Amino acid sequence: MCSPTPPSPERAAGLRRRFAEEARSDRPDLATLCLLVGAVADGSLDEAGIDAAQSELDRLAGQLPFRPGGPHAWAVALRELLGEGHGFGGSAADYRRLESSLLHRVLERRRGLPILLSVVWIEVARRAGAPVYGVALPGHFVVGFGAGAELVLADPFGGGRVLSGTDAELLVAGATGVPLRPSMLGPADPLDVVLRILNNVRAWAAPRPERSDVALWAVELSLLLPSHPARLRYERARLLVGRGEFLAGAAELEAYAEIVGAVDPAAGERLRGEAAAARAMLN
Repeated sequence: MCSPTPPSPERAAGLRRRFAEEARSDRPDLATLCLLVGAVADGSLDEAGIDAAQSELDRLAGQLPFRPGGPHAWAVALRELLGEGHGFGGSAADYRRLESSLLHRVLERRRGLPILLSVVWIEVARRAGAPVYGVALPGHFVVGFGAGAELVLADPFGGGRVLSGTDAELLVAGATGVPLRPSMLGPADPLDVVLRILNNVRAWAAPRPERSDVALWAVELSLLLPSHPARLRYERARLLVGRGEFLAGAAELEAYAEIVGAVDPAAGERLRGEAAAARAMLN
């Protein structure tokens, strides 16, 4: 399938406002934020589609057994329902598709990246009352049930396979070459999950210069999060200049130069030089 077509500028602006409001709310809703990302990416996802995606998560949660037991029983119940019963999982090919990072498409296709499949697991399990959260292992997102000595990890990308301690160690070692540390097993904040999803979108767009529009909206949504890397402003500026929006890009470079120049005057001057060069492209 080809990449989705974005919404109109007016609808995109409204979606971004809602995204910013949700991200800054007292308890940001992970599914809502992910669906708003999907709506910014895919103009075919209207309000009815957003509601339908939320209803699908509710429907799946309703198919889980009532309070099946402890953390391991919950992990098995989710694997049997989502992985075995509904075919949710992933493969290497899913990394090449933008829709693998869009929650509504993952719900339709039953395929996606580890972090989006984990969002499905988290949202379905949470609705059913499970003690569940995301675990941002280096290079591979999984879900956790329970805590402490009762913690059970499951890999939605692998169909919900319940991981032994050795399995988790191998996942981390394979991704980073370093041993698994207890600090890696803590719950991932929903906003950190969304930022990581947007980072994946940016990574998808990076080798595709013809889709700089995708890279731009992913950066701009990231900048709406309460906490984000300041360097994203530089990335946004470079994208704007690359797309021929020289004045907007120059203004962003100058704004970023003020931030950087406060701690590194030489870097600030280099950025101002880039801004001047961008403005000169108009001549």
